[in-house]
Amino acid sequence: MDLWKGMMDARVLLGMLVVQVIAAGLQLLSRVILSEGTFIFALLTYRNILAALCVAPFALYFERGALKKINFAAFFWLFMVALTGILLAMGLFYYGLKDTSATYATNFLNLIPIFTFIFSIILRIEKLNLHTRGGKIKSLGAILCFAGILTMAHKGKSFNLSAHNHHKIVIKTHQNNTRGTLLLIGSAISYGFWFILQVKLFKVFPYRYSSTMIICCIASVQATVVGLCMDAKVKSWRLGWNLQLLTILYSATLATGVTYALISMAVAEKGPTYPSMFNPLSLLFILIIEAIFFGEELYVGSLIGMALIVAGLYSFLWGSDNDRKATPPPLPLKEIGSGGYVEERMESGSATIAPTTTS
Repeated sequence: MDLWKGMMDARVLLGMLVVQVIAAGLQLLSRVILSEGTFIFALLTYRNILAALCVAPFALYFERGALKKINFAAFFWLFMVALTGILLAMGLFYYGLKDTSATYATNFLNLIPIFTFIFSIILRIEKLNLHTRGGKIKSLGAILCFAGILTMAHKGKSFNLSAHNHHKIVIKTHQNNTRGTLLLIGSAISYGFWFILQVKLFKVFPYRYSSTMIICCIASVQATVVGLCMDAKVKSWRLGWNLQLLTILYSATLATGVTYALISMAVAEKGPTYPSMFNPLSLLFILIIEAIFFGEELYVGSLIGMALIVAGLYSFLWGSDNDRKATPPPLPLKEIGSGGYVEERMESGSATIAPTTTS
């Protein structure tokens, strides 16, 4: 029994390491193609079309009949989730990545749980709970993350790890650190709203695969409309047999399909905070690769800021886990159809819809 548990733990751990390697590869590939002039809204359009095709078989097999249950409320929340989580969050992130570096941009993804927490407090979805140990640790983690942002703004001394590397990849782009920072903060804020809106969505449409497929379709239309308004030239939308096509295939299959499956497995086995604990690993992978092979300079202020943000993230996740363990166990789930579940509240007779997988 202990051997089986050890094998399961090792499988989940290996899965999370694979997720971080995939994430690091995606950010580095994206940085390269953006520096070569790839139009961001074309990238978003093609990526989401292919992602929808990858998720469609799962939606049609596991959640047959879910599409018939879409009403106006469900479509509204699907549209808003696509707008905030893909068009705004991904779009702003790509523009911020183009203005900075993959290491710098990826670090801002660690702020997403903090912004989600802040919006949850403002909207009274969650309580601050400063009287509990978990609440105090979460607040400390949020403060450390914002201290990290301020520290990163002051770069300080720099050093280069690729001084003797004559085969480094040259990135042809003009960096604007101030604009990039503002865009990345905007991306993290959009992701925070995205998580809040998903709660609203799953109350009216609790079908994880179908919602992912529809959101990708809606986001591709949104990106096409906005992109054509910004640049309607054919060459900006043309795909060739190059790194841009490879990145789109990589992001749709590995970064969407494989990552989705591995994270779902980890959440089911270890709980909702477990996957987030590994996020700093992709940052470490990117930092090392970008510094050695891309010739990216490392700044003392940026490294200290990254350390503060990572420390803040772990503090926040630890506090969240303590709060979660202190709350009463979840209520039993009653199946309502293919893929959907209802959480029953025996004492009041009311019911709220919960997602099909823990998140």
